[in-house]
Amino acid sequence: MALPWRSRKSGKKTKPEKSVSRTEISIPMHFLCPISLELMKDPVTASTGITYDRQSIETWLELGNTTCPVTNREMENEELIPNHSIRKVIQDWCVANRSLGVERIPTPKIPMTGSQVADMMSEISAATRRGDHARCVQLVAKVKNLARESERNRRCFALNGTNGVLAATFNAFAGGSSESPAAEILEEALEALATLLPLGEEAASRIGSPESLNRLVSILQHGSLAARLNAALVMKELLASNGAGADVIAGTKGLVEALVKLVEEPISPQAAKASLVAIFYMINRDERTASRVVDLGLVPVLIEVLVGPEKSMCEKALAVLDVLLGCGSGREKAYGHALTMPVLAKKMFRVSDMATELVVSALWKLCRDDEEGGEGRGRCLQEALQVGAFQKLLLLLQVGCGEATKERATNLLKLLNGCRGRQECVDTMDFKGLRKPF
Repeated sequence: MALPWRSRKSGKKTKPEKSVSRTEISIPMHFLCPISLELMKDPVTASTGITYDRQSIETWLELGNTTCPVTNREMENEELIPNHSIRKVIQDWCVANRSLGVERIPTPKIPMTGSQVADMMSEISAATRRGDHARCVQLVAKVKNLARESERNRRCFALNGTNGVLAATFNAFAGGSSESPAAEILEEALEALATLLPLGEEAASRIGSPESLNRLVSILQHGSLAARLNAALVMKELLASNGAGADVIAGTKGLVEALVKLVEEPISPQAAKASLVAIFYMINRDERTASRVVDLGLVPVLIEVLVGPEKSMCEKALAVLDVLLGCGSGREKAYGHALTMPVLAKKMFRVSDMATELVVSALWKLCRDDEEGGEGRGRCLQEALQVGAFQKLLLLLQVGCGEATKERATNLLKLLNGCRGRQECVDTMDFKGLRKPF
């Protein structure tokens, strides 16, 4: 098969007779993967004796296929044996054609097998029982590094109970002091768990123990930047997997405060997003926790976060804000912030369908007719008209939305219509120059 490569020679046209033309390089057919028809970078041989590029045949098998793509015979097993001979021949061919722009394929690393993972997990469990900190650190770091080498390794670890073993190790050393030799193994285990998310039922159960939760809070408060990020990621996953048990986890001393601080003083966008999701799970079913979060001053922080343009961050901030506006104290904080209405109006159509629904829900909670609104509610209605919310809600009903959002938008229009005539509509304010959280 012939594929074009451009020569590496200079393309300067100082002399017309030396101008560079495309050179066609003929690649031997047995160097090409039968599936992708591209040069094999990691040739492996299936049980039928046919050699493929690893990525192509693994994708084929992951799709549920059990037959050989070339022979159409049933494959006896999914074991793929590295074909070192053909790989070395391909590498030699690449080197021989280097002058024509062909790059040498790197020597691939051998992926982990289930039996190798099982042996490593046995070693980690044994070292944990002995209290051998140094050996645990060494083994857990090896798991982390191998998992990062390839997606195949990561899947192999996840499918062979690695998270349960890592969580058991974390739990076993969680009771020690932050200055003890166990601190290093705790951070290593946490980083490995964050690499292998989702946790799984067994790991979630162990990480959800009082000892592990208290240590997670300590890391969120005082750990290194990397450790705090990993703790936030693991906590988010833990709360997502616990469902109704999120309110119990929220009762862990210092947890709510630590997560709110990561939103107020973000160490990275990823940590802030993970903290917002974790907070959402805690407040979504527990009004007492929502009130605590409001008292910690998160509402004005969320409104300032919404000034930023990042879609994912805005969606998460709106989701948390919408829940906090369900309690009276949350609405009071929003009434007192000058950017509440301008920000919500601006984000109605500029983020996503989910954000649009959350914005309408938040506006409805701020403007609905209830006994607690008082002066703040009236001011919100006036500001909503000023920033063009009436026209945007009309447009929303025209383009279509969900039933719940449609009902709230209709009710909002009725409330705003009563205030029309007394207010002049202006464009949503420009947020340029405002300091963003990060």
